[in-house]
Amino acid sequence: MSDIIYRQYAGESDLPHVMALVQNELSEPYVIYTFRYFLHQWPHLSFLAYPSDPSNSAPIGVIVCKQSLHKDIANRGYIAMLSVSKDWRKRGIGSTLVRNSIDAMKEDGVEEIILETEYDNHAALSLYESLGFIREKRLHRFYLNGKDAFRLVLSVPPTLSDDSSDTAGSSPSSTSSSFGSRRHVHSPYRAIRISAYSDDEDDDESGR
Repeated sequence: MSDIIYRQYAGESDLPHVMALVQNELSEPYVIYTFRYFLHQWPHLSFLAYPSDPSNSAPIGVIVCKQSLHKDIANRGYIAMLSVSKDWRKRGIGSTLVRNSIDAMKEDGVEEIILETEYDNHAALSLYESLGFIREKRLHRFYLNGKDAFRLVLSVPPTLSDDSSDTAGSSPSSTSSSFGSRRHVHSPYRAIRISAYSDDEDDDESGR
């Protein structure tokens, strides 16, 4: 089996490949402005997968995400699109793409991540639930094809920071200081307030 190479979205030159893969594999139609909405504002959250074979220069998997302040309170990530070429499924590509985006969101202090996928997309549901997502609600006739969706949510616990290690032989005062410095820390993040797009939009291993 060929090795898979993963990288972040690199710019407008990647856009045609992303659009082709998503439009070929997902049931929901997207216009170019939808892609640019996500990819121009959050390129660091989107990843592409390629086979290591140099004769195949087209991506075989892609994930497109965003991260913003929900109701000015929660730092929320959103998985808008996940697509893997049919010939490359069941190789862990989809789950690796999701993990890459989750890790990138964690660097920006994400507190929860949500997505929607078709209610009968059992492969996508299984993939996300294996990564810790839970079904929050069923959305009736959510997609243009009339299908229902499940909204899935992943709660991301805060990161514990411990700036000094407790080692054998340390004095009581240093141990106390170390415990006192342990706290919940969010690194600076790029979650922003937005108004132009709703979280409420957003088969196999491909899914949203």
